[in-house]
Amino acid sequence: MPLALLALAVVAFGIGTTEFVTMGLLPQIADGLGVSVPHAGNLVSAYALGVVIGAPLLTGMGARIPHKRLLLILSTVFVVGNAASALAPNYALLFAARVFAGLPHGALFGVGAVVASRLVASDRAARAVSTMFLGLTVANIVGVPAGTALGQQLGWRYAFAAVAVIGLLALAALSLLIPHQPRGAHSGVMHELRAMKNRQVVLGLVTAVVGFGGYFACYSYLVPMLTHLTGLSDASTTLVLALFGVGMTLGTLVAGPLTDRALRPTLYGGFALLATALVALHFAIEHLVPALVVITIVGGLSALITTPVQMLLMAKAHEAPTMAAASNHSAFNLANAGGAWLGGLVIAAGWGWSSPTLVGAALALAGLALALAGGYLDRDGRGSKVVTGSAPGHGPGAEADRRPAAACAQEPDC
Repeated sequence: MPLALLALAVVAFGIGTTEFVTMGLLPQIADGLGVSVPHAGNLVSAYALGVVIGAPLLTGMGARIPHKRLLLILSTVFVVGNAASALAPNYALLFAARVFAGLPHGALFGVGAVVASRLVASDRAARAVSTMFLGLTVANIVGVPAGTALGQQLGWRYAFAAVAVIGLLALAALSLLIPHQPRGAHSGVMHELRAMKNRQVVLGLVTAVVGFGGYFACYSYLVPMLTHLTGLSDASTTLVLALFGVGMTLGTLVAGPLTDRALRPTLYGGFALLATALVALHFAIEHLVPALVVITIVGGLSALITTPVQMLLMAKAHEAPTMAAASNHSAFNLANAGGAWLGGLVIAAGWGWSSPTLVGAALALAGLALALAGGYLDRDGRGSKVVTGSAPGHGPGAEADRRPAAACAQEPDC
């Protein structure tokens, strides 16, 4: 694996930290700005709104910009958004800053995934993408707890300032380590949008929204589940969330090789096992040790699904994978909102604190059904290619000439 993947992992680490650290600092933000905690909670939605809007918008605007330069531009937006969050004097400006900070999220992951796949041979493309995603999972183990502790001790502004510093480090790493990757002759926003019309791309995005909604239905209410049913203190839940992050990291490490070997079976198995684990958590949540084991497994399975969904979308978008890869992260945030909403509904209906796990299992099974439907539509066995080499025609010794030009996801057997 090339060292350039480390730069992409640093970007993912910063994104993961800023996305989730706000949740742990809501009381401090509320006190500092003179608003209620639920009102401060809207800042989480503000960031998600930025992701949903920014992924297709910024990817489209940068459709003709070489990938390395686009990564540097998007990372600069990320730094500015988090610096503005640290300096915002009131709630309204902080809300706007969080929307702005979320804008480059999806585009960074989408462009980063395409760049990562082009840094390696075709049979290691999924492993390269999952290596980038490791930065996101490590953020849940290190970045979010450290940022939360920093914000609690010194003030919430320091947490966002620290993320801005991480963004500057990522900028330096991208500038030094990422090679130039020219765009193809037919690149452009219309080229990317035409690829988005593919029914398999649309079905893949719907699969992500529904299937990942199952994970978020559980994760959104994991802390109250642990305090009300398992009997853990508020301080101990931070360690459990870090354990969840450990599971995600292990799942990401496994996801790359499995996806390179068998994309669709990895996706099917991930959804099926996630549904099973969520049902198991429903019955284990009142018992500390079994609950901790199952929580770790749920974290691992949620990460196991991420890479095959990303690679499937890139495959189905053929030679214009960037918009599809970026839109996947808009789908994740829609899944976050929808899963949390459905989980809250069943709790409010009096079904109990563990009921979101069953909602999550149902959504995971629905995601499995959609994934199987996609596999059925591909029953003719024709392959779909993810372009992983540089644009052709750049002379002897060009990157495209030194490694296979495409990674192939052969359905239904891949």
